[in-house]
Amino acid sequence: EVQLVESGGGLVQPGGSLRLSCAVSGFTFDDYAMSWVRQAPGKQREFVADVRSTGDTNYVASVKGRFTISRDDAKNTLYLQMNRLEVEDTAIYYCNARGLWSTTEYWGQGTQVTVSS
Repeated sequence: EVQLVESGGGLVQPGGSLRLSCAVSGFTFDDYAMSWVRQAPGKQREFVADVRSTGDTNYVASVKGRFTISRDDAKNTLYLQMNRLEVEDTAIYYCNARGLWSTTEYWGQGTQVTVSS
């Protein structure tokens, strides 16, 4: 059974840090490009960052230099280290897996990140 389970969200003050995790099971982790997507209240979903099995990464401009995406294939886990958090980072963060050799795509249930003073 395919599962993507996010964790690590919470409430933090501006300038603080959080580390999100996405634990994956039920499919071959290194056959998928992994990404984080977020959705703030009243807004559309926004791409945040992705990483492929090659280690290549990509970030939306607003988080460059503050967020770091990584993957541990041995643990089947995706991470997002978020530093110097801003109020504008408040959103539900979703873990996404997209097949490199197919059109298969999976989503987690999301984890809430709230940045507030």
